[in-house]
Amino acid sequence: MSWTGTGRGGALGLAAWVAGVGVVLVALPLTASARLPDRLATHWGGGVGASGVPDGSMSFGESLALPVAIWAVLALGVAVFAVARPRARVVLLPGGVLLAGTQAAIVRANLDHEDWRQADPLDGRVGAAVLAAAVLAALAGAWVHRQGRVAPVSPSAGAPVMDVPAGERLVWLARTSNPWLRLTAAVLGAVAAVAAVAGAGGLLGPAWRLVAPFGVAAALTLAFSSVRARVTGRGLEVGFGPLGWPVRRWAAADIESARAEERTPAQVGGWGYRLSGLGTTVMLRAGQCLVVRSRGKDFAVSVDDAARGAALLNSLVTGARQAPQARHPRAT
Repeated sequence: MSWTGTGRGGALGLAAWVAGVGVVLVALPLTASARLPDRLATHWGGGVGASGVPDGSMSFGESLALPVAIWAVLALGVAVFAVARPRARVVLLPGGVLLAGTQAAIVRANLDHEDWRQADPLDGRVGAAVLAAAVLAALAGAWVHRQGRVAPVSPSAGAPVMDVPAGERLVWLARTSNPWLRLTAAVLGAVAAVAAVAGAGGLLGPAWRLVAPFGVAAALTLAFSSVRARVTGRGLEVGFGPLGWPVRRWAAADIESARAEERTPAQVGGWGYRLSGLGTTVMLRAGQCLVVRSRGKDFAVSVDDAARGAALLNSLVTGARQAPQARHPRAT
């Protein structure tokens, strides 16, 4: 389940994000405190750009407490409104990015100056980058929220081959996630985010040396920490990660058969996307897997209710094979 969801996984993800942003807002100025003036420039006249001149300041304590207070009020407000409107949680993504980016820009501008009036002008490129990141975060949050609203419609029969009445369309949908892989992705992502913010604040040298490897590792781990399998009239679709991307698809006509099978990580060589003598397996938890055979190779994904998905797939496969015969009947 995504962090915008309503279950336990969504609540934990939301709490981790709120706490993580709060830590960044506090840790960034505290880490640089020895290199900052007693008062920090927090406002620049003439707009954000090379011509901006510092014309407003706050004490170190005020500049640290204000963004934390804003973040706390925002998080509390979202927590209250999200009970009735779960989509309100999406606001926390761009809000956190915007506050953390602004804090980094202020720290960087005041770094190594004895007086706040000597602070560097704010670079317009930094502001544009922060706004762009916030917009991307908002779009990503909205996309994840929409994905989480998809409701499965499972067939009622559980036979190996399902009887699908003429003119009706049945859809089977199953999701699985591994909380340990998600936690690993969160830790790796946190390291990349802290490195990026510290680099933006001027506290780190070439930040990309940490951001790039940890960011890529976090993205790959997150992509294979959850999976969504869907069977429709077109065939099977398996999407990875909270965004359901990347996606692997099998047309019904390309599938030879489908079945449910018990598998364990020890059998396939571990967790995640595994290649073994059993074929390809997406192993997120031990137990029942949906296994499809296509072009002589097996692909398995560990999802609940795999028997129903296999039954529906087999009925689609049978229909796909009978369709050409119906269009070209044999002469008698």
